[in-house]
Amino acid sequence: MNLEIESSTRVTLNFSLTLETGEEVDSNFGADPVSFVMGDGSLLPGFERRLLGMRAGDEAEFRIPPEEGFGEPHDDNVQSIPRGDFDSDTPLEPGMLFTFADAAGGEVPGMIADVGDTTVTVDFNHPLSGRTIHFKVRIARVEPAELH
Repeated sequence: MNLEIESSTRVTLNFSLTLETGEEVDSNFGADPVSFVMGDGSLLPGFERRLLGMRAGDEAEFRIPPEEGFGEPHDDNVQSIPRGDFDSDTPLEPGMLFTFADAAGGEVPGMIADVGDTTVTVDFNHPLSGRTIHFKVRIARVEPAELH
C-alpha cells in the first residue's frame, strides 16, 4: 500500500530548513525521521500544502516565501518595555531571547533589539519572519492516521 499524503495521513519524514544565504536553521537528516498528522498544526499550512500527493520514498525541495512560511515582520510586534520590568541582575544585550507572558497567560518569545537607559526594545516577530525558507524533505512513511 503506497499511500499519497493527504489530509489526516500520518507522515514520517526527514527535513531541513535553510535560509537563502545557505544557513541551515533546522534539520533532522542523519537522525531518525519525525512523524506528524497532516493538519495537526505541527507544520505551517504553506509547508504542508507542498507535501500533498507525495509518497514514501519521495524527495523534494521547495522554496517557501514569507507569506506562506513565517509571515512578514510587523512594526507593531516591536515594543518598548520599561527596563525595570527586567531583573536588574540580568545583563541585557541585543540578540538575547526572552520568554514573556502574553495576555492569555501563554508564553511568547521576544528578542532584545535595543537596550536604552530606561527602556528595552523587544522584537516579538518570529525570528524567521520576512525570510524565504528552502524546505527539503524525504518521505519515509505515509500511513492512515489513527483517529482517537
